[in-house]
Amino acid sequence: MIEGILHEGLIYGILALGVFITFRILDFPDLTVDGSFPFGAAIAASAITAGLPVLIAILLALLGGILAGIVTALIHNKLKVPNLLAGILTMTMLYSVNIRVLGNRANLPLLQVTTAFSAIQDLSEGLGIPAEYGVLLFLLFVVGGIILVLDLFFHTDLGLTLGAMGNNQQMVISQGVNPELMKIIGVGLSNGLVGIAGALAAQYQGFADANLGQGIVVTGLASVMIGEFFIRSNKIWPLLLRVVIGSVVFKGIMFLGRYYGYIIKMTPNDLKLITGLLIILSLIMTKIRSGKRTRQAAV
Repeated sequence: MIEGILHEGLIYGILALGVFITFRILDFPDLTVDGSFPFGAAIAASAITAGLPVLIAILLALLGGILAGIVTALIHNKLKVPNLLAGILTMTMLYSVNIRVLGNRANLPLLQVTTAFSAIQDLSEGLGIPAEYGVLLFLLFVVGGIILVLDLFFHTDLGLTLGAMGNNQQMVISQGVNPELMKIIGVGLSNGLVGIAGALAAQYQGFADANLGQGIVVTGLASVMIGEFFIRSNKIWPLLLRVVIGSVVFKGIMFLGRYYGYIIKMTPNDLKLITGLLIILSLIMTKIRSGKRTRQAAV
């Protein structure tokens, strides 16, 4: 049970990192996630069933997510479409693209092929390690590597400029930086991470589905907000770490709701309601906490 929560929490933690970049760093509410997540899953599943190595499949999913983000940014920049609507347009178009990538079907199983997780399980058994622990170590390595790379990126001039634009776009423009290019880079990077998460989720679940991304942006947003209650810091790596922690906690809450919700007459159909209530509660708590800090500063 615990291992399953950690596995899913880490996989969807990569998704939450992507959501964190757009919502918190770039201040760009992006709904492309609902399309780029199954897009990454569809690309990886199709590549693996076609005989390509798992690593190549994941890299293709990364590239697909980046392209999806770039499309959203271009629609927003060049057509002056609001960011939310630009994301909805890309998400809507990606549904048809995902069906095409999956071979004109809504679902593609990964039962008779080697995936990242089946390979890790075989390796773990060969080393005498329980398979679930081997998968956990693999995911910790992947997520840790992504956090390290993102931390290094956000300490570069480009990364610092990206963060500054989310706080004060006019200041960045006054420094001669093109904000449209920054949005392309930020939204592309965000959806690239979402594509990786989709690729791993498909391999973990054993199938890719065109409907895999329904409401997935809410999952990422809930993870970001829940994580904000665990670590307070202005440094980038603790901020990234708390997003992943929030994802694990969120998955734990959803697990409790699925398996023990019957005690309060709750069904799996109520999980979306619970997710929404969690986000609302997080917003209320954040507002209360910020109000306390303001009063303390005034004193």
